[in-house]
Amino acid sequence: MFLPAPELTDDDVRQIVETSAHRVIRLLERRGVLDDGDLDRLADESPVLAGMTSASVQGLVATGERAGMRVRRVLSDPAEAIRTGDLCYASRGFSLHAATRINAENKEGLERLCRYVARPPLAAGSLTQLSEEVLSFKLKTPWSDGTTSILLSPLELIEKLSALVPPPRQNIVRYHGVLAPHAKDRDKIVPARKKAEGAGDADDGDAAPRKYRLTWAALLARVFQIDMEKCPHCGGKMQIVAAITEPDSARRYLEGVGLPAEVPTLAPARAPPQEELDF
Repeated sequence: MFLPAPELTDDDVRQIVETSAHRVIRLLERRGVLDDGDLDRLADESPVLAGMTSASVQGLVATGERAGMRVRRVLSDPAEAIRTGDLCYASRGFSLHAATRINAENKEGLERLCRYVARPPLAAGSLTQLSEEVLSFKLKTPWSDGTTSILLSPLELIEKLSALVPPPRQNIVRYHGVLAPHAKDRDKIVPARKKAEGAGDADDGDAAPRKYRLTWAALLARVFQIDMEKCPHCGGKMQIVAAITEPDSARRYLEGVGLPAEVPTLAPARAPPQEELDF
């Protein structure tokens, strides 16, 4: 059952983000996570990547002539908590955006939200070259301490982007709360898979099975905008009548309709058109 959440106010969002920031930072300090010690698990296997990741989360530079120094910033008037928009607040490095609301049947809105979450690390137009050794990256919204831009050298920029690459063979999606794998109330909000035919009760025999995957035709229409289910002649919806899997039957059919029946020979891979880069 889909239950809409009650409407929020700016005071609600501000209280949530400030309380969460205070409690999370206090918990990390109590557990020693915010100490200066090296807590990177990749330090033994990949010391260079571990050093860049550690420096990135601490706001430091790990390579080059400015190794160990703070990332240069362009500051505006500092503030402890700033309002970045309607139902949007930032505090002590934590931000909460509660202005987006999607209805249960709004599939297009959900797809737009997923595309926004999966956006690239650098937005177009946010990076400016001030000189050969200095790049300016403009933040979308000022940080809680008033930072509006950060200054990086080309090597420092590559370093920060490298720290965003997830380690191999590790999950980068985490679920918490009732969505966690072993949460006690997970089954109350996550729909369970329907039992196999004959395994359920007799009353469930007429229920339509739930579709967890899109069909190949729907995937082609979404990715390539090719509607394979639409007839090019009458415009009606086509249906699969039969599937030919035997090679001899497929050959006879292709030769009967005048189509080539032999598998085309793959051409060898060509060399790249530009073997040398300009820089």
